[in-house]
Amino acid sequence: MMRYVALLRGINISGKNKIAMLELKKEFEKLDFFEVLTYINSGNIIFSSNIEDTDIIENNIKLMIQNKFNLNIPVFIITIEKLAMILKNAPDWWGNDNKEIYDNIIFIIPPTTYEEVFLEIGEAKQEYEKISNYKNVIYWSFDLKSYSKTNWIKTANSKINNKVTIRTANTMKKLFELSKTV
Repeated sequence: MMRYVALLRGINISGKNKIAMLELKKEFEKLDFFEVLTYINSGNIIFSSNIEDTDIIENNIKLMIQNKFNLNIPVFIITIEKLAMILKNAPDWWGNDNKEIYDNIIFIIPPTTYEEVFLEIGEAKQEYEKISNYKNVIYWSFDLKSYSKTNWIKTANSKINNKVTIRTANTMKKLFELSKTV
């Protein structure tokens, strides 16, 4: 049995792509996933499965979302073990308690690569933001007061926006903690 986190890109944002988390949980259980937990209303699902191939899991979830909710959205699947390594290998400046700094992690949805994302977005503006790459994820931090001046703000409106999904450091840490509760 493996424990996973599914990150659904772009649901329940500004009234678009609405999916109720309770209903989503039930649909995950119908896929024979178990110990299913959702966290906040933005498409974060923790679950266990006997399937060890993340591509099969991703395809099953995508098909379910298309059939049940009539949405075609990117899905990113990560094992809890990989998430632990990502959190463990975060740069020192990422994910601390400084309330003036906003810490995100950008998950790159395969087959897209870090190089493709970086070519599209470019260098971080060092006076406003920091980025670091680890195994095809990007740690991104910025001063809240300067968010609109960052270069990586354009990720959401770029050609690669459907090839990544972004979560806060706090969300990912919470998902990791929740994954150990079942």
